[in-house]
Amino acid sequence: MALATSLVTAVSLAGGAALVQAATPASLRVQVVDEAGLPVRDAVVELHSAKGVPGPIRFAWKMGIAQKNQQFTPGTLVVAKGSTVAFPNLDNVRHSIYSFSKPARFEIDLYGRDQTRTQSFPITGSVKLGCNIHDQMRGYIRVTDTPYAAKTDHNGYVTLSGMASGPARLTIWHPQLRSPTGESKSAITITGGAQSQKLKVAVR
Repeated sequence: MALATSLVTAVSLAGGAALVQAATPASLRVQVVDEAGLPVRDAVVELHSAKGVPGPIRFAWKMGIAQKNQQFTPGTLVVAKGSTVAFPNLDNVRHSIYSFSKPARFEIDLYGRDQTRTQSFPITGSVKLGCNIHDQMRGYIRVTDTPYAAKTDHNGYVTLSGMASGPARLTIWHPQLRSPTGESKSAITITGGAQSQKLKVAVR
């Protein structure tokens, strides 16, 4: 009886371990590099699962781009489709903001220090920002319809997590990527648990 009990316990423990392993959320670590193998910083990585989006898209970071030292900070912002982005002016000079990009064509008139303007982004895609007064200022907003999206760090890495297993599409976007849309797309299969992938892109 003791032996039988031990066997049942062993099987139960093994089965429990298998269930825990199966329930482990999927995660994908991606490194984006250029043709020379050097990391590409601030590339936006998006994963679209064939099973669709599980619910409303919410990102942890604030939806804002500041104007500081006559630069857009951060230089690239990832937002969910339909988000409203704040543009606080932290400089001692006045700034305007404009975009001629197809997903968002708009112009915000000059405003001064400690003032803020906002703009909504209801269409997915890439939005290039400029200032009519300071031609060197360039910023980018990537509007996405997937919760599995983030920017690469200075080593070209980004980790996405919580997606369902199965087929998916991986999209890399960067303003210097050599393609008409600035995008590189590839198919991938999410297997569950942790996995990694290294992607090489051509940049200017």
